[in-house]
Amino acid sequence: MRVGGARTERMVGGFNAWMIALSRSPRWGRLVRKHFTVITYTGRRSGRTFTAPVGYRRTGDTVTIGVHVPNAKNWWRNFTGEGGPITLDLDETDREGHAIARRDEKGRVTVTVQLAD
Repeated sequence: MRVGGARTERMVGGFNAWMIALSRSPRWGRLVRKHFTVITYTGRRSGRTFTAPVGYRRTGDTVTIGVHVPNAKNWWRNFTGEGGPITLDLDETDREGHAIARRDEKGRVTVTVQLAD
């Protein structure tokens, strides 16, 4: 099965832009932000800044992001090993943190973010 391609990238890019706009909407934003946040990070190899919406769960200063279909996505790979810096849009403000991605024995990927004070 082929994953990716120009058409898929356009669809994902369009969906991401729509979700980001929806999360910032005065009418729907508060509801959307309960389950989705916007992350910003710098690519390890490219040095480019990326922004993407992701689903999350938060407990105190720890945010957990489950990566659905991880083999079809690359963003989480920036946080393997020692992890790296990330910014999340939480509580209507940018919160910085340190993210570490882990893959379990079943192939599931979770990115855990420890928010900075």
